[in-house]
Amino acid sequence: QVQLVESGGGLVQAGGSLRLSCAASGRTFNGYTMAWFRQAPGKDREFVARITWTTCYTNYADSVKGRFTISRDSAKNTMSLQMNSLKPEDTAVYYCAARPPGAVAYSYWGQGTQVTVSS
Repeated sequence: QVQLVESGGGLVQAGGSLRLSCAASGRTFNGYTMAWFRQAPGKDREFVARITWTTCYTNYADSVKGRFTISRDSAKNTMSLQMNSLKPEDTAVYYCAARPPGAVAYSYWGQGTQVTVSS
């Protein structure tokens, strides 16, 4: 069964950096789209960034464009989110998600990792 496990969250001051990792297991992910979402207290879950597993095409939310970088390592079955110039408004639980080829929804989700940015 597909399993996604996030790691790398923590507490950081504004302007600092964190690197999140998502370990994916259970199958190969050829043709999948993998993404990062986040949810702050009292807010809806929002899209952060996505990457196509095979072609490495990437897309970012406007709020993180230029600050965050998504990448994947097919050999290790991991996907990462490098977060630079962090702002207090980046504080949220960050989730890794995977969408099978041809599917509409992201079918698989990790449990999330907390990112807290202090001012």
